[in-house]
Amino acid sequence: MSPPEADGCRADVWLWRARFFKTRSLAARFVDEGRIRLSRQGCELRLDKAGRPLRPGDELVFALGGRVFALRIASLGARRGPAAEARRLYSELETP
Repeated sequence: MSPPEADGCRADVWLWRARFFKTRSLAARFVDEGRIRLSRQGCELRLDKAGRPLRPGDELVFALGGRVFALRIASLGARRGPAAEARRLYSELETP
């Protein structure tokens, strides 16, 4: 069996675990609206489905609550933990 991080994690689940959204359904709706840009290995695309997998090393850019977030996924996490644990799932990049 491969490690869970090798397969990736659904975009809505990762956004929920990283505490950007209070519920997974809010995260899924946000992704489905095409409001997140994903950069992976030099290719950039707009996420259009909540089930799209995210992997460590992927970079995301999105606006939420009047703030632009640019971040690199460091880990996928195994659960929705406290804020300190969620903060270790990503590192912030310079805002574009």
